[in-house]
Amino acid sequence: MGSTPLPSTRPTRADAARNYDLLVTAAREAFAEHGTDTSLEEIARRAGVGIGTLYRRFPNRTALLEAVYVDEIQSVCDRAYGFAEKLEPFDALAAWLRSFVSYGISKKSLAGELTAALGKDSPFFQSCKVNVQEAGELLLSQAKAAGDVRPELELMDIMRLVGGITMGRDMEPDEANRLLDIVLCGLRPPAS
Repeated sequence: MGSTPLPSTRPTRADAARNYDLLVTAAREAFAEHGTDTSLEEIARRAGVGIGTLYRRFPNRTALLEAVYVDEIQSVCDRAYGFAEKLEPFDALAAWLRSFVSYGISKKSLAGELTAALGKDSPFFQSCKVNVQEAGELLLSQAKAAGDVRPELELMDIMRLVGGITMGRDMEPDEANRLLDIVLCGLRPPAS
């Protein structure tokens, strides 16, 4: 796992942690279905808790958005480590980049609203970025060591290319994957 902990306000007491998890799951589902402007009352209802419980745990919408975002970033990082254990180096990197593109397409409004509230250079985003970089660097270094990826490539260059696929206009998953296939071909060393 990455060495830098993601920012989290998850409580340690069992009942509070259960409510926290219920609220984050309900928020993630509601945001996916209806966007990030889903009412907090609707999220509390979905979680099966009262609105007071939601506000005790998340004093405002931004705090809830942060918790959902951290949960999603942790999932992105965990997938990298899982792929590294189960797949060949290039396949692990490609699978992780595919999951990153899929995440980027589905979570654009969440990231956009948090960026507007916190600023893209906020400590919150910096911490998340460090964790994603650690996970990606592991996969990239393994693929380089196996000779599957051009040695001069840097993770941030790859992430900019992949991020470019998910930015801007709405993109269908098939189109995004086709563009990612082009990027993946460009990662390979030239044939000798």
